[in-house]
Amino acid sequence: MADLIPFDDRDGKIWFDGKLVDWRDARVHVLTHGLHYASSVFEGERSYGGAIYKAREHGERLFASAGMMGFTIPYSLEELERARYDVLEANGIADGYVRPIAWRGSEMMGVSALRNAIHVAIAAWDWPSYFSPDARMRGIRLAISDWRRPSPDSAPVHAKAAGLYTICTLSKHKAEQEGFDDAMMYDHRGFLAEATGANLFLAIDGKLHTPTPDCFLDGLTRQAVIAIAGRRGVEVVERHMTDEDLARASEVFITGTAAEVTPVGQIGDRFFQPGQLCKLMMDEYGAEVRGG
Repeated sequence: MADLIPFDDRDGKIWFDGKLVDWRDARVHVLTHGLHYASSVFEGERSYGGAIYKAREHGERLFASAGMMGFTIPYSLEELERARYDVLEANGIADGYVRPIAWRGSEMMGVSALRNAIHVAIAAWDWPSYFSPDARMRGIRLAISDWRRPSPDSAPVHAKAAGLYTICTLSKHKAEQEGFDDAMMYDHRGFLAEATGANLFLAIDGKLHTPTPDCFLDGLTRQAVIAIAGRRGVEVVERHMTDEDLARASEVFITGTAAEVTPVGQIGDRFFQPGQLCKLMMDEYGAEVRGG
């Protein structure tokens, strides 16, 4: 823990309700509704060489998530896009992670918060790729989560909302305590769903198969990989999948803004050998985000 740099004690600037403020001054009150009732939405974005990949799509999803949570963001899509780049410039970041977040404030404390102001902040920090290509090709290890993604009639499953990540944190903590890198989650019906913060792809008989995102996020990286596969003549099948499909898979990888395209070497007691499809998607995605 000696090398841990707390996120509340850093140099730099954060965009907070319309202006850049010193990093350590970007604070909220302890009775903020977003803290007590998880009434907040956010995005995770990456900047490559100073350009945010799919910035407009991330912005649109932030606004859509806010709508699903019943509140309106008090800035335009264009204002927040400019603010993202202001944050990158103010902090001197070229390759980094960008985190916009919107939440209900502290005017009312209780389940109901119709009169609470909506706040928005944007932070960014340096974040190179997780692993070298060689290290990533060894594949990460996924435990099996005890928690399942909820049904669409029990939670706002298509919003990128803070509360939906509670079971992800619980799942990842347990996985790491058991020596794994992350966890794979099933959905409420027992179908394969996703990892705790990334979508899932299986290579079966030369095709890519990916779970239908009807109760979890249809990730922007997921969408990008599907498009890349189409351009390279690789068929992608979206469908509900079971453990039988894991048994048939020759390769597995996950996709997400943070994970990018990361091969999987183990899920539970099943092992996989990352191969040509994993490498192709890694290389093609890497070229695309860098404008290649």
